[in-house]
Amino acid sequence: MRWRLVALLFWAVPAAAVTCEDVDYLGRSYTACTVDATSENLRLFYQDADGAVIGGFTRLASQPGVNRLAFAMNAGMYHDDRSPVGHYIEDGTEVMRVITNAGPGNFGLLPNGVFCINDGSAQVYETLDYVARAPACRDATQSGPMLVIDGALHPRFLIDSTSRFIRNGVGTSADGTTAVFVISNGGVTFHEFGSFFRDYLDLPSALYFDGKVSRLHAHDQGRSDFGFQLGPMVAVIE
Repeated sequence: MRWRLVALLFWAVPAAAVTCEDVDYLGRSYTACTVDATSENLRLFYQDADGAVIGGFTRLASQPGVNRLAFAMNAGMYHDDRSPVGHYIEDGTEVMRVITNAGPGNFGLLPNGVFCINDGSAQVYETLDYVARAPACRDATQSGPMLVIDGALHPRFLIDSTSRFIRNGVGTSADGTTAVFVISNGGVTFHEFGSFFRDYLDLPSALYFDGKVSRLHAHDQGRSDFGFQLGPMVAVIE
């Protein structure tokens, strides 16, 4: 009887909204947070109701309608005023158009991509593919470079690169049901970071969000990074 009671209590515990785990892979440490896009409230956040940039996890957690911030991460590059560098849609409203041309910095290292969120799905698209398909995204953020494109690493990534930063990004399953958000816990190269998505997580598409300013809030890990004010953020709210 006691065993049956324990079993019943175990199965009554609700599943976590986001599952985050620390992973050591090829001598580098990462934190990977897996989100079921079919059931979780996954959204982008940039400004509050008054048009002020939210800028960080503490203010995000206090926004109307956010009862519990299960997960959050910076989600795309931004200008000094924290406005999005590339394409940005939030709750159906386009804030910034799609940028298709090459340019300076990591964002302009083509191919770059767009992370598209809808009720029940999340998908990373290469930018030109995104423009051709024209998916109706509820939320979308453009960043770059792509890390993994149709199962292949970005062609400009060098295996012998010595440029290492704390980096973060997102990868999605082919059917769009799962999104995995990753932050490195130390400096990694683009090749190492992309390889983690492709070879360890086995995801066909992945997009770089940023480096040096990378931040993670993971409620169940008791982790909430602080530092520079952020622009666009992605979060799972309850």
